[in-house]
Amino acid sequence: MATDGDLLEAEELATGDVLSCNWNVFENHFSFFFPLAGISTLQAIKDNPIDVQATSRLNRLYMELLQNNPEWGLNDPDFNINRFMARLIFCFFAEDTGIFEGKDLFTRTIDDQSRSDNAHEVISTLFKAMATPVAERKGKLASSWLNRFRYVNGGLFSKTVRVPKFTRSARNYLVHAGRLDWRTINPDIFGSMIQAVADDDERGRLGLHYTSIPNILKVLKPLFLDDLREKLTKSWDSPKKLLNLRKQLRFIRVLDPACGSGNFLVVAYKQLREIEHEIIEQRIRLLGEKTRRQENTRSEISINSFFGIEIKEFACEVARLSLLIAEFQCDVLYLGQQLAADTVLPLGDNEQISNSNALRINWTDVCPIDGHEKFHTYICGNPPYKGSQTQTKEQKVDLERAFSAYKISTRQLDYVSGWFIKAAEYAQKVNTNFAFVSTNSICQGRIVPILWPVLLSLNMKIEFAYTSFKWSNLAKKNAGVVVIVLGLTKTINNPRLYEAGVNDETTIRKVKSINPYLISAPTNIVKKCTKPPADRSVMEFGNMPLDGGNLLMDCEEFRSLTFDETIKGKLTRRIYGSEEFIQGSVRFCLWIENKNLELALSYPEVKKRVQAVYKFRQNSIAPSTNQYSRYSHQFTKMHCGNTHTLVIPGVSSEKRPYLPVGLISNCSVVSNLAFGMYDAPIWNLSIIASRLHLIWIAVVCGRLGTGFRYSNTIGWNTFPIPLLSNKNKSDLTDCANSILHAREQYFPATIADMYDPERIDIEFPLVRRAHLLNCETMEKIYSSTPFKNDTERLELLFELYAERVKNEKN
Repeated sequence: MATDGDLLEAEELATGDVLSCNWNVFENHFSFFFPLAGISTLQAIKDNPIDVQATSRLNRLYMELLQNNPEWGLNDPDFNINRFMARLIFCFFAEDTGIFEGKDLFTRTIDDQSRSDNAHEVISTLFKAMATPVAERKGKLASSWLNRFRYVNGGLFSKTVRVPKFTRSARNYLVHAGRLDWRTINPDIFGSMIQAVADDDERGRLGLHYTSIPNILKVLKPLFLDDLREKLTKSWDSPKKLLNLRKQLRFIRVLDPACGSGNFLVVAYKQLREIEHEIIEQRIRLLGEKTRRQENTRSEISINSFFGIEIKEFACEVARLSLLIAEFQCDVLYLGQQLAADTVLPLGDNEQISNSNALRINWTDVCPIDGHEKFHTYICGNPPYKGSQTQTKEQKVDLERAFSAYKISTRQLDYVSGWFIKAAEYAQKVNTNFAFVSTNSICQGRIVPILWPVLLSLNMKIEFAYTSFKWSNLAKKNAGVVVIVLGLTKTINNPRLYEAGVNDETTIRKVKSINPYLISAPTNIVKKCTKPPADRSVMEFGNMPLDGGNLLMDCEEFRSLTFDETIKGKLTRRIYGSEEFIQGSVRFCLWIENKNLELALSYPEVKKRVQAVYKFRQNSIAPSTNQYSRYSHQFTKMHCGNTHTLVIPGVSSEKRPYLPVGLISNCSVVSNLAFGMYDAPIWNLSIIASRLHLIWIAVVCGRLGTGFRYSNTIGWNTFPIPLLSNKNKSDLTDCANSILHAREQYFPATIADMYDPERIDIEFPLVRRAHLLNCETMEKIYSSTPFKNDTERLELLFELYAERVKNEKN
C-alpha cells in the first residue's frame, strides 16, 4: 500500500488484484482489504491465475471509466465501451506476444506520452494510427512514436470509437493491466472472464460462467471430434488418406447460436488445428523431411468457418477477439513466433459473429447455405436456461415466434427449446449435426409431449446424449446446474449414451436407439391417459375447496367449534394434502353432506363460513367458480372412501428413496394438493411405493423445482404393469401392510423423518427393510433376474409401454 495523501494504491499479492482510488474515499473499497483479516473473496483459477488478475484489473478500470463518463449510458453510437475495451485487450495481448514490435510497447507508450488529463487523446490517436496503413499516415499520425505501431485495421479498429476521459486512478488501472504478462491468457476461457467486466449481473463474481474445457468437449467430441480422431487413426499409415482427411477439414463449419464470448468456437478451432498439425507432421514422417518444404504447412482451417450468434454486444466483441487470439496462438505453436507475427496483421474483419437475437433471425443469414453444399455444419453451444415461470415477456414472444409454424402452445416450454427447433429447421436445408447443453427438463414430463413431436416430425433423431450431470465451473461461488447434452441429426449412424457413474466416471453404451427420455428404448412419447387400465384402481385428483379459506381450519379453529364431538363427526373431517401427509401437520375442514346441511346451518359459526364461501365464489371473475356458489357448503368435489383412502402427495422431494404413499381412514379426506384412491385394494400402495414406479414418474411426470410433481394421468395411468396373478396381488398386499406396520413402530415420526435419506437406515431400519422387500417382490413380477441399475429398469418399462401402445393400436 502507498499514498501521497491524495491517491491510494494497493496490490493484493496473492491474486495480483490492484486498487487505485482517492484517499478520502478508500473506505468505500473495504472489501478489497478483506485478505488482511484472513477473508478470501476471490479464488484464482489454479491452472492460470493470470486470467483472474486480468479480469480484476480491467473490471476496476471499467468501473472507474463508467463512473466518470456518464455519457456512455446515453446510447451514443460513438461511445461504444464494449469495442473500446476489446481494443485495449488486443493491444495488451499484442504487445506481449510479438504482434507489436517491442515488449510492452502499448503500455510504455501510454505511460510515456500521457497524463491523466490527456490519456484519452493519446489513446484515440493510437487507435487512429493502427487503423491507417503506415504509408498513408499524415500530420500528427506520422509521428515517430506512432510509426512503431503496425497497421492493424480489421473490424476491431475500423469503426469510430470515442475514447473516454481518464482520471488518475483510471490511468493507473490501465497501466497496471498492461504490466501483466498477457502471453499466457487463454482465449477459450478468457472471453467469459472478460465478459464479467461489462455484465451488470455478473460484475464482481469473476469467473462465474467460466466453462471448463472438459465440459465443452463433452459436446464437441461426440459431435465431430471423436469421428475425426477415429479417421485419423485409420489413416495414420497412408499419406494419401491423411491428405484426404486434411482436405475434409476445410469443409467443416462450426456455428454456436448462443456463443457468448466464444468459448465453444475457440475450443473447436484449436482442436481442429491440432488434428491438422498431426496430419501434417505424420505425412512428413512417412514421406521424408523434404515434404516439409513441399507441403503447405500453413493452416487451411480459417476462422471464417466459425460462426456465432450472441445477443450481448460486448460478448460479440470478445468472441471475435478470442478467435483472433486463438488463431495467432495456434500459428505460434505450429508455425513459429516470427511467421505468426508476420501474418497476423492486418486483422481480418471476422464478422461471422452476429450481434442478434438467435430466436428472431434466420440462421442462414449468419451461416449461409447457398454455395456451401460441400460443407458439413456442426451447430453447438450452451443456450440460456429459462423455465416457463422465469422467462421475460420478450423471451415468451421469442418462443412463440420460433414455434409459430407448428401450432403448439409454448407456455410450458423451457427457453432452450427455441434453439432446438431453430437448429432442426436449419438441418432441413444443409448437412448438419447439432448438440446443445440443456436442462434435463426438455426430456422429462410435460415438455416431452409438446416439444418432441415437433422435432420428430422434422426427422430429427438423437445420435448421442449425456444423461444428467453437473455442469459447473472453477469459480469459488460454483454455479453448477444439472444438465444433459443432446446431439441430434437426421441420419443416425452410431447412437451412444454417455452415463455418469461412480466418481464421475463416464461409461459409453452403444445402443440401437435413444428415445426423448434418454432411454435406450423405442421412441414412444408417454401421453396423458384419462383412465387407468382395468387391472388397477382409479386415482383421482383430491377435493378442491375453492373457498377463500373458509371451509378449512387449523387445530385452534377446530377446537373452538362449540358443538360436541358427535356433531363434529358429522360435519368435519381431517384433511390431507402433500404437506399434511409428509410433514405431519394437522388441518381440518367442514365436510357437509347435503343430508346434513340443515343441521350445519343451525350453528352460527358454520353458517357464517358458508356465507363467506358463497360471497367468495360469487365475486370471482371466473364463471366456473361462480357456478359453485350454489353449493357453498361443500368442496367442488366431495370424494371420500367408504372404508379407507390411499393418499399420494402431489409434490415430493427428489431426495427421498421412495414415493411417500399412505393410507387414511374414512374419517379423513384428501385435498386438491394430493391424489386419492378411494377404497382401493391395498396392493396398489405397494406398486406406488416401489423403486420401479419412482423412476418412472421421475422421467415422465417431470419436476416442480427440484421435487417430483406427481400426475395421475401420466404417472399412474400409463405405468406399465405386467398382468398380476392373485398370488402377485396377495404378495404385494403383504408388502404394503409391512410398510404401514413398520411406520407405526416409529410413531410419532413423520413421513419426512422416516424417508430422510440420511436417517432412514440409521433411525428407521424397519422402514428400509420393508421397502427393500417390497421392491424385490415387485421386480420379480417384471423380471426373473435382478436389475443391475435404474437404467435397466427404465429400459424394460419403456419396452413394456411401447408394447402396450402397439396392442392398443391393434
